Amino acid sequence: MEEELKCPVCGSLFREPIILPCSHNVCLPCARTIAVQTPEREQHLPALLQPRAPGAAAAGPGPGPAAGSEAECAAGGGSGGGGEHADKLSLHSESDSGYGSYTPSLKSPNGVRVLPLGPAPAGSSSAALPRGAGPSSSLTCPQCHRSASLDPRGLRGFPRNRLLEAIVQRYQQGRAAAKCQLCDRSPPEAAAVACEQCEVLYCAACQLKCHPTRGPFAKHRLLPPPSLPGGPGKAAAGARKLPTCADHELENYSMYCVSCATPVCYQCLEEGKHGQHEVKALGAMWKQHKTQLSQALNGVSDKAKEAKEFLVQLKNILQQIQENGLDYEACLVAQCDALVDALTRQKAKLLTKVTKEREHKLKVVWDQINHCTLKLRQSTGLMEYCLEVIKENDPSGFLQISDALIKRVQVSQEQWVKGALEPKVSAEFDLTLDSEPLLQSIHQLDFIQMKCRVPPVPLLQLEKCCTRNNSVTLAWRMPPFTHNPVEGYILELDDGDGGQFREVYVGKETLCTIDGLHFNSTYNARVKAFNSSGVGPYSKTVVLQTSDVAWFTFDPSSAHRDIVLSNDNQTATCSSYDDRVVLGTAAFSKGVHYWELHVDRYDNHPDPAFGIARINVVKDMMLGKDDKAWAMYVDNNRSWFMHCNSHTSRTEGGVSKGATVGVLLDLNKHSLTFYINGQQQGPSAFENVEGVFMPALSLNRNVQVTLHTGLEVPQSFPSIGAGGIYITSVYVRHQIKRKKINFL
Repeated sequence: MEEELKCPVCGSLFREPIILPCSHNVCLPCARTIAVQTPEREQHLPALLQPRAPGAAAAGPGPGPAAGSEAECAAGGGSGGGGEHADKLSLHSESDSGYGSYTPSLKSPNGVRVLPLGPAPAGSSSAALPRGAGPSSSLTCPQCHRSASLDPRGLRGFPRNRLLEAIVQRYQQGRAAAKCQLCDRSPPEAAAVACEQCEVLYCAACQLKCHPTRGPFAKHRLLPPPSLPGGPGKAAAGARKLPTCADHELENYSMYCVSCATPVCYQCLEEGKHGQHEVKALGAMWKQHKTQLSQALNGVSDKAKEAKEFLVQLKNILQQIQENGLDYEACLVAQCDALVDALTRQKAKLLTKVTKEREHKLKVVWDQINHCTLKLRQSTGLMEYCLEVIKENDPSGFLQISDALIKRVQVSQEQWVKGALEPKVSAEFDLTLDSEPLLQSIHQLDFIQMKCRVPPVPLLQLEKCCTRNNSVTLAWRMPPFTHNPVEGYILELDDGDGGQFREVYVGKETLCTIDGLHFNSTYNARVKAFNSSGVGPYSKTVVLQTSDVAWFTFDPSSAHRDIVLSNDNQTATCSSYDDRVVLGTAAFSKGVHYWELHVDRYDNHPDPAFGIARINVVKDMMLGKDDKAWAMYVDNNRSWFMHCNSHTSRTEGGVSKGATVGVLLDLNKHSLTFYINGQQQGPSAFENVEGVFMPALSLNRNVQVTLHTGLEVPQSFPSIGAGGIYITSVYVRHQIKRKKINFL
């Protein structure tokens, strides 16, 4: 986290940090000394940083209280200067010359040139510029190189980052009691030095014994141990005063201007500067931005955890590469010795190739380890810094930096792109020694580099394979350390009756769901991979059993907008006096299926209609009036069957509150039959129904019904075995209900 707390100019911990418009931070004393030079009038820039003339000094306020610490901070970033010049800078910005130029300086750890104070050239008009005057007064961010114009208040116009100050102070206190990390004394001695490369604290005795300044340690950089500077600032840490408005020093921040993205006080709203802007309560916005930052941190935290696991994986690969490399060398030596004198000249060459392959793999893995370690350290530092920011209870200070932090966290998370946590090489050596050629071919003996071959057998992931209703989900993966590329997969399924396999999915996904299968059926599935070299072998066959009976609900996605669903989409009513249609979530093409609808409310003698329909049925009129539905509509005294607006088979006996309507769809006999309160209502309603059907219902606001599914077919209508297969869609999604799964 320490890198987050260092000024980009002086390289030291922040002192009186201010927030630039680009959301970056810089020490206030450093801000007084940095400048971006442009080719034009470059020699005049130092003069603009000179102390103001006495006449100009009276035009504005004197140096702020922070000027006293300027020398301390400027010592790390450039030469210090007097306090009078410090409040304003009159510099050429990038907008003045069309471009900005940065000249690296040895005194700046980040390549930002710190301009020394010097006399102005004779006749230079800029030497007499009044405080804050001139259109070229600007400051360039040392990190993003964006220029920011200064208003009449100069650097005092930039908000103070009080949260960062508090975190720096707390960090310094945590480092104050630095102890030697190698002492065997109790308690350990105070640390005398800290090694920048080893990241270890040593006392004087341990440093001489464990870290001498010779040999490999001669190039290590020893620094003073971290400690907390004393002074009144330490005592004042626990008594920070409430922040006041930068424009009205007697007013505390109370609101947050959404348009300007800044905290404001009551007087800012009264004077009209933010009067027409959207404002919100400071506390509410504080909590909202804290929540956003916390949510963004969750993603980075997960990636950091994956990165740590990935590093462990890479280190295991290192060990495997070493072991496999040694195994290959031993095998190679044995083969070469068996070929006696004729193979002697070739042995060294082949050993060299194995060694080069091993070194290449080791180099690739080490490079990946170093790269991943660097990104992990950056992410971890950012996480720790953000967590410290979240601990702060200063809403306005938090909101000043929250947007920038959220963006940084999101950018940090985006760095972990897909594939970043995958090894670039495997531990296996794709080298095969051909030792069978005849003796006269011995001088042509060489490694046979493994070329692209067909993919190996995919492994079905049994724990992720499942069934739900009449849908099956299958998941698979390739074996670990597979070197042959895979361009896609072919999933095959039989017809549920032991028939031939057929392709149901071809693509790159490794998780696939097949809908629209038959209920109470057993399906066999298998998968194979393919690439440009051909198709690989089949996986093992997995056996999946669909549900014995149909479980479904009303479908909110296809229902008319006036339909009102509740009770987990099992209860339906309507907000309109006109009849509206709602379908079920299941589709039937074979087999025998039965479901019931319980009448919960029945007012003013409406005519609800029950039945089946195609997926494209008209939904703004009574079920059965078009050619896409087959229904029975019923009032309190009688019922009719209806299809294509043709009314047939009037039957006495209606429904009321508490009645139950049963629907029996026998697609083996291609018939549709209705029941009311357990008794068949009229003859078989429809014959010769073929195709794919969905349960359907039409009703208005005077009726409310509840759907009951998963029911056994009535005893007097035995089920007939189903056959065939109908696949409505193939897509990737997750399932929750699992049934019996077996391997053949």
